[in-house]
Amino acid sequence: MKTSWRSASLVASAAAVLALTTACGQEAAPSASSQNVGATAAAGDYGNAGSGIGSGIGNAGASPSESAPASSAKSAGKLAVVTNPELGKVLTDNAGLTLYRFDTDTAEPPKSNCDGDCATTWPPVPADDASAGEGIDKALLGEVTRADGSKQLTIGGWPAYRYAKDVNAGDVNGQGVGGKWYALAPTGKKASLASLPGLSTREDPNLGEIVVDKNGMTVYRFLKDTAWPDPISRCTGACLEKWPAVGPVGANDTKGIEKKGLMSFTRPDGVKQQTIDCWPIYTFAQDKEPGDTNGQGVGGTWYAVSPDGKPVGAPKK
Repeated sequence: MKTSWRSASLVASAAAVLALTTACGQEAAPSASSQNVGATAAAGDYGNAGSGIGSGIGNAGASPSESAPASSAKSAGKLAVVTNPELGKVLTDNAGLTLYRFDTDTAEPPKSNCDGDCATTWPPVPADDASAGEGIDKALLGEVTRADGSKQLTIGGWPAYRYAKDVNAGDVNGQGVGGKWYALAPTGKKASLASLPGLSTREDPNLGEIVVDKNGMTVYRFLKDTAWPDPISRCTGACLEKWPAVGPVGANDTKGIEKKGLMSFTRPDGVKQQTIDCWPIYTFAQDKEPGDTNGQGVGGTWYAVSPDGKPVGAPKK
């Protein structure tokens, strides 16, 4: 029996779609863009604990001691700049505690609008004894006189505060609280990591061009995994705690990544994981900052990933 040209065309089109959606025997990468990690703002002017993006070092859930009044608050000492994986460069005091700014304040002219209970939750940083550390322009440091007559440190004109629920160096529990409180960048602006695609590449001085996720964290492959004919992850249980699986990333949310075999698959636990060239990809829990490559070569089985999905520096078979 002869097949009409219309039927043949439909069959060919269906076959092409099937080939795209079942590469490696699994579903194709979603078209929707993945979202960068960020804070969920809490209601209210100065918010409650736990509304920010969490801690950097130590236990963010610990109960803080009562805050001292602004007039007797601990001085900032030499300010420092630290890198937070989600916020980029963040300003801290000499104890490593994050400094914040309040959207209701003004910088031109400097004015604090956080008093009373607000100043208990967000202790103002005294201006006395504050100095600029490495990477900070000392010309940006200033002071403003508060309603109680005390002098508060300003950065780029913005009054600086600590957060009572940040108890350990690196904590950023105040980020996004009330939709008005944000960690300070060294410039006085709101700390913010430049927006990255779900997957992109960077040039590493030792490894060359490697893949990073939306937070700038290095992406890895596990040599014991399988890509063909179906992606199979052999990192399960406690392994996944050390090597978190990268979630699905839309093809239109990538930059510099080879599109062939760029797809997601469903793990046995029901969680979807992203692949490059059909190989499952992961990050490493011991990489603390963008640019870290502490997972490279671990156990002789974990390696950073090149834009075409190959393991960088892995021994040749």
